[in-house]
Amino acid sequence: MKAVRFHEYGGPDVLRYEDVEAPVPGAGAARLRVAGSAFNPVDDGIRGGYLRDAFPVTLPHTPGIEVAGTVDALGDGVTGLQVGDEVIGFLPMVADGAAAEYVVAPADVLARAPTSIPLADAAALPMVALTAWQALFDDAQLAAGQRVLINGAGGAVGGYAIQLAKRAGAHVIATASPRSAERVASAGADELIDHTTTPVSLAEPVDALLNLARIAPDQLAALVTLVRPGGVVVNTVPTVPTPADEARGVRAVSLFVRSDTEQLTQLVAMVDRGELRVDVAARVPLEQLADVHARAAAGELPGRTVVVAG
Repeated sequence: MKAVRFHEYGGPDVLRYEDVEAPVPGAGAARLRVAGSAFNPVDDGIRGGYLRDAFPVTLPHTPGIEVAGTVDALGDGVTGLQVGDEVIGFLPMVADGAAAEYVVAPADVLARAPTSIPLADAAALPMVALTAWQALFDDAQLAAGQRVLINGAGGAVGGYAIQLAKRAGAHVIATASPRSAERVASAGADELIDHTTTPVSLAEPVDALLNLARIAPDQLAALVTLVRPGGVVVNTVPTVPTPADEARGVRAVSLFVRSDTEQLTQLVAMVDRGELRVDVAARVPLEQLADVHARAAAGELPGRTVVVAG
């Protein structure tokens, strides 16, 4: 089969499109014929070696932690799945990923794919939608009538976070650059702040702050002052410390997203009911993955990009 791998850490040029042996599913695992994988900034960090302490992969390594595909073979002990099922999943960070024609995945991370969108596009859902869900509801415990500030809402997580927060009945304030303003507005934000031209200030405090942007620690600390006493700050960026404000009872949560098939199944149901939109800005063939990484490094990706295998 064909796969994209890197044999050493480095820039996008270390990615090689090459022939490798098809993986064989072990006990409790399924092999998928990949329809699509989605580029994620974490893939860039793992390939570049910036995240090697957190995610120590074995070289050569195939990236791609979000997948959509069709079950092709099953290992021993797998129940609830059959060959031919269309599924999606958030794959283990250090295992070989979905930038390949076939990938092996633990069966318990797989959920049935949405039926209302193309299968390859469904790869744009798993990790980023789970991040938004867990940040808003597991950690921030967001409820109807509350106010949430989503900082750095122009990316994939931000798009899902806006939609999910609005669906929950929250008032959503989003910061974004002009390049992503239209996308953020279409996701349903009640207020939009262009953080490139004006400091972020609010007429009244928010119950929750969700930070999705790689900003300086002092910038995040300044945003914490906009959270009401007793509120919460949830930060998804591991390189930025998450500040609390103990004097005002503002708690801090550093989010590390986890695979959760039950939550993913609920998200899929929202997609199929038309309650959650999956945005895909570009679709590229597998052999062009190195170019995707290069464009991401240059800040030139138009949005969520799905890599199509075959």
